[in-house]
Amino acid sequence: MSRLKIVLPAAILMGGFLLCTTASFGTIEYQKQTKKPCAYCHVQNPPKKGDPKAKEMTDAGKYFNEKKTLDGYVEKK
Repeated sequence: MSRLKIVLPAAILMGGFLLCTTASFGTIEYQKQTKKPCAYCHVQNPPKKGDPKAKEMTDAGKYFNEKKTLDGYVEKK
């Protein structure tokens, strides 16, 4: 009975963590598409969900948001 008092809440907590974890939106797909790391488009690396800086983009990121591709983007020197 005493094991059940520890195992059951731990199992519920673990299940909650597994269900509540959020995936980043398209990070892997965008990386495959552009063949660039997160830091190429995001100011904060890696971008953390919920952090206001996560939405701050570099010039490349702004270009990608508009065009949905990096084709034609010329990096500023």
